[in-house]
Amino acid sequence: QVQLVESGGGSVQPGGSLRLSCATSGSIFSINAMGWYRQAPGKPQRELVAVISGGRTNYADSVKGRFTATRDYAKNLVYLQMNSLKPEDTAVYFCYALIATNPGRSSARYWGQGTQVTVSS
Repeated sequence: QVQLVESGGGSVQPGGSLRLSCATSGSIFSINAMGWYRQAPGKPQRELVAVISGGRTNYADSVKGRFTATRDYAKNLVYLQMNSLKPEDTAVYFCYALIATNPGRSSARYWGQGTQVTVSS
């Protein structure tokens, strides 16, 4: 069974930085995309933050220039470096991956349990 586990969340003042990490485990044949979504307080849906797919990274407009997503292909890890954090970045951040568990199966979406990021003075 595939699992994604995030770490690195916490509380920080505006203008500060945090780095999130996501590790994978389980039976993985290939990972076609990895990245991050977030769900802000009171909002019903998760929004894309940054997703790496096909060697390219797609960022939400609200985080461009401040956040950087990177992936360790050898270890199946993904990171999110968050700089110049703002109160509106406060949310639960979820690791996301599009994973095929064997050559004969199509990819499926997997999610981590989420890690809280709070930006407040």
